[in-house]
Amino acid sequence: MAERDAVLFANSAFYTAFSTRDLEAMDEAWSSAKPISCIHPGWNILYGRDEVLRSWHGIMRNPNSPKVKTHNERVVICGEMAVVTCVEELNGRQFAIATNVFVKEGHTWRLVHHQAGPANVDPASLEPSEDERPRGPVN
Repeated sequence: MAERDAVLFANSAFYTAFSTRDLEAMDEAWSSAKPISCIHPGWNILYGRDEVLRSWHGIMRNPNSPKVKTHNERVVICGEMAVVTCVEELNGRQFAIATNVFVKEGHTWRLVHHQAGPANVDPASLEPSEDERPRGPVN
């Protein structure tokens, strides 16, 4: 698997864990070897695995927690670090801009930082995420 695809796979796994409220998969998405941090919209900065995962567990246990779909994913890889920027579509009606920073641990990309904030996005400008784009030759 190409590195770019591996990073997008890790990013998708993070959002799938969030949307399906899979606590174990959310734990797996984050680095256990490097310091981590997270900035949820309107929150202070959270540092450390315990604090970050406690916040996600609280969000995911909330029955009103949004389902998230990503658009316009962009990947930049710098050696053993990768940055993904994207638009988050929340429940099909609100939008946020997000930055996810990954580090490579062995052969797997793991999150070390997530930051999201509200954004005014024109839905017509959204490109499908990498997972939604057709693969192979187009006729």
